[in-house]
Amino acid sequence: MKSCHAPGTLVVVPIRNVVAVALPGVQPFELGVVSEGFGIDRRDDGVPNYDFAVVSVDSQPVPTSNGWTITTEHRLDRADAADLVVVPACGTGHVYPEAVLGTLRAAVERGAMVMSVCSGAYVLGAAGLLDGRDCTTHWRYAAELANRFPLARVNPDVLYVCDGQVLTSAGSAAGLDLCLHLIRRDYGERLANIAARRMVMPPHRAGGQAQFVGTPVRAQDAETLAPLLDEIASQLDKDHSVTSMSMRAAMSERTFARRFRAETGTTPHMWLTEQRVRYARSLLEAGDEPVEVVARRSGFGTAAMLRHHFNRVVGTSPAAYRQVFRG
Repeated sequence: MKSCHAPGTLVVVPIRNVVAVALPGVQPFELGVVSEGFGIDRRDDGVPNYDFAVVSVDSQPVPTSNGWTITTEHRLDRADAADLVVVPACGTGHVYPEAVLGTLRAAVERGAMVMSVCSGAYVLGAAGLLDGRDCTTHWRYAAELANRFPLARVNPDVLYVCDGQVLTSAGSAAGLDLCLHLIRRDYGERLANIAARRMVMPPHRAGGQAQFVGTPVRAQDAETLAPLLDEIASQLDKDHSVTSMSMRAAMSERTFARRFRAETGTTPHMWLTEQRVRYARSLLEAGDEPVEVVARRSGFGTAAMLRHHFNRVVGTSPAAYRQVFRG
């Protein structure tokens, strides 16, 4: 699942010149993702070549997150002619060099595109380029990104977002999804498929990153309702309603709903649906029972109802989820 749109005045120009900025703490895998997407010569397969370079602020070795360093031949001025400037993941708690932020702003001002992979979105945010835009990052960082840059519209469920000239992708491999999207945009489906085969990955991935999110029992501890919630979570195949749950809690429905939101941060209906989806996920991962049986055991009743809620919460179908995550 992705989200791509552009203002009507934006002229789409094929990307030819790509620069990746290596900042202190750069994640080697994410830098490798960008290099794989734009730094591999695939002309023998008919895919046009990119003028690609990795740049750094100065000539000093750049420390990576893995404890070793890299050196680059080029500096930030190499980005002045780039069609696309990419920031791979480099941590979330850093103070980013003003020279880098200025380079990113200048790229957008002259009509170029900027892109982040995973937590590289924080650098775009620090440059002010996420304000008023749709964006994404790794699901573990989404809430913090939204809190730090409140003018950004953070979508934690998609693999990548294209909002005009500002492109953001979720964790790690989602950067390759975005690279393939740009190849497809510029050179068509056939050449994007060729590039995907060289990468040994699908040209499209079904669903969004919601299917990779961990599943804690509760987002926050529930004090007075905890025993009831644990009991209901162990009886998801039974019928539950606000009326029945409030009666078991010995509260009026209004008081129960108010207490429920205060302690869990959500409504009884949404909490119950999410618990059922989580249980359905575990059944799909661990067994080969028909979807109809999974629907019944998780409390959805019918396969159609399971598919509806599963797609809404996870972003893909039960069958597709099982195909990816079944052991």
